[in-house]
Amino acid sequence: MMKKIRKILMGFLCLAALASCTDDFDEINTDQNGFLADEVSAKFFLTDTQFKLYSPDRFPYWRAHLIHADRFAGHFTFGHNSSWWADELCYDYNAGYTDATFGWMAGYLGNIKGFTDQVKEGAELENEYMYAMALIIKGLYYQMYTETFGMVQFTEAGQENILTPKYDTQDVVYQGILDDLDEAMAIIGSTERTGIGVDDAGENDIYCGGDLQQWKRLANTLKLRIGMRTIGAPGESFAANAISEALAAPLLDDASGSVVMKKDFVISQWAAAAYGDIWYNFGGGSDWTVSDVLINLLQENNDPRLAVYAKPAKGGSFSFIDNPETPDPNYQERLDFVIAKLDESGAEYTMTTADGETILEVASGQFIGQPVRTNGDTYPYMRYDMYSTPSEKVIQQKGSQVDAYPEIILSSAESYFLQAEAALKGMSGADGDPQALMASGIKEAMKLWGISEGDADIYIASAPLADISVGTLDEKLEKVATQRWLASYTDGFEAWSIVRETGYPSQLAAGVSNQTIYGLGTLNGKYPQRLRYGSGAQDNPNFADVAPIQGEDMQGTTLWFAQ
Repeated sequence: MMKKIRKILMGFLCLAALASCTDDFDEINTDQNGFLADEVSAKFFLTDTQFKLYSPDRFPYWRAHLIHADRFAGHFTFGHNSSWWADELCYDYNAGYTDATFGWMAGYLGNIKGFTDQVKEGAELENEYMYAMALIIKGLYYQMYTETFGMVQFTEAGQENILTPKYDTQDVVYQGILDDLDEAMAIIGSTERTGIGVDDAGENDIYCGGDLQQWKRLANTLKLRIGMRTIGAPGESFAANAISEALAAPLLDDASGSVVMKKDFVISQWAAAAYGDIWYNFGGGSDWTVSDVLINLLQENNDPRLAVYAKPAKGGSFSFIDNPETPDPNYQERLDFVIAKLDESGAEYTMTTADGETILEVASGQFIGQPVRTNGDTYPYMRYDMYSTPSEKVIQQKGSQVDAYPEIILSSAESYFLQAEAALKGMSGADGDPQALMASGIKEAMKLWGISEGDADIYIASAPLADISVGTLDEKLEKVATQRWLASYTDGFEAWSIVRETGYPSQLAAGVSNQTIYGLGTLNGKYPQRLRYGSGAQDNPNFADVAPIQGEDMQGTTLWFAQ
């Protein structure tokens, strides 16, 4: 038995040395001699499993997050005149970038299975509470996975002797997640820690610090999110019950705070990436701007998050002239578009026109968002210095040892917003005051970015977007959805799901139609509803069953939860 444990230890030490995520984790694994059986714990494998779901290496982080989710979410834009791409990138399907996203997401299941197999009943490192953690992480993963592609392998995935698992419909996947969450919460019960001594997950748990009751609140809030997301989908039969059960149990709140993952600025970008790894490694070609949809909503409501989400535009003198050697037949329409968008943002500028040249003098220090989905012909008109870029907090460079934005796992802000939505819709068990819940959600959302409670109170009292005490039900629900979308900044996968689920912000969900200005892409201007499967999916003979149930493997196929 001791020989077997020592073999496990050697494997553990090799993996831990390669995949350690924090300075403390490095220190824990420095001494490779003298470990005894009671010094071995599954907690040393937990960190690696956790961070790879929200901070994978740079290859997928760039492609899955920046090129797809963050831009479909409408938060970030490419397509300025120093970018490598027009902003129609990936609205016009790109197989390579899609394959990178699919490969990362489909492959992550191995991380979940590996950790689960170590801690499940009868395993060498058995720990029922870490097993409960594994079930909750699995739920977080599958929610993201199914909302990106639709039907995925769930019920047969990772099962022994099943080499080609079937693809399950979304209702089956969501129900499976809910079942796993209920099992995890039942295991945790009133227990507070995963064990004592080496069996206490502690700081190796980079989501909840080993606090099992926070894990339970995380699981229950995820349960509420799934219930609210799926309520009313065709044929669903579980959402109302999930919502009422979640509302009757502890949720993430102002006392517990949000579940976030602190960014690691020591570990290599090839183990865990951050936005700064892309921003600083490739020059202006890979830089991105912040969208006009986001900037305008923040600015119109005097939102104090504006200055922590984005940096003011550099501004300057911008010359526009139609080259007589290669004239643009749509020159004036495109120039008028640029000017109209400046007006829409409330920008201060002066314009002079003489001898066929228009000069825009845009004052520095203004927050101006860039229009989304502009095409390659409009690309030269989108001047980089005219638009706001992400704040330093977002694009923090590795090695600086300065706190940056946290990866959002699930926030207490969303918990309150979901409760406000449930109350507005009259869901069973939702007996709170919608406006009070909305206010609490806004405070928690702003707390994530260091905004004081006083500034949050001023916003709540004065911003039209914060007031759901008046208006029609649809108007109130739009404000709640928009607040959820604003709070999901840097959490592109969730923000994209919010737009598909609710239809808000409507400027994004409506898509685009003017092909002179915008890149209509593969969907002829419609808003993307999913990603296509990666090329490896077709290797499974069960893949042929997907299209007859879900629809064509296209970005425009509406997924079950959004129907």
